[in-house]
Amino acid sequence: MTWVHLCIDMQRMFAEPTPWQVPWMAKISGQVVELAGRFAERTVFTRFLTPQHGSQMPGRWHEYYAKWECMTRENLPDELLNLLPELGCFVPPARVFTKTTYSPWVSGHLHQILTHEHVDTVVITGGETDVCVLAAVLGAVDLGYHVIIPADAVCSGADNTHDSTLDLLGSRFSVQVEVSSTEQILSSMR
Repeated sequence: MTWVHLCIDMQRMFAEPTPWQVPWMAKISGQVVELAGRFAERTVFTRFLTPQHGSQMPGRWHEYYAKWECMTRENLPDELLNLLPELGCFVPPARVFTKTTYSPWVSGHLHQILTHEHVDTVVITGGETDVCVLAAVLGAVDLGYHVIIPADAVCSGADNTHDSTLDLLGSRFSVQVEVSSTEQILSSMR
């Protein structure tokens, strides 16, 4: 098995007081730090980059950023786009992949890199379980990766959809997706 740790959007704009704050992020950051710290050379952090103006995005993203204009780069301090400091210290050797949509797979660049590295398994952590993590998992499944999700290292702002998403992924996608724990992953990757 050749694997990477794909850490989704563990950024200051989701950890600090903003309209997109995810309070759970603080509760899972220890597990994410543990995985990234032990396997920094295998870690790829995604960074969700909002547009300068919503009009720069296609289709329904216009309406999305009309609703969330305060989160565009025109209004958001640049430093809030950064990774959490406790994770940013792993770069390098960890890598950062910037994306402008929920899924990190849309551009094809990440898949191209992982294919070149012969990666067949992706351990996905971060947030939010029912938005960007879900998009990352389903994209990885579509591309043929084995996906492992440590349930104690993903977070959401909504308990019900977090739980439902993990239940869905662990049951309906059980051939392609394995829901586990950080400790189980650390034990098996030694």
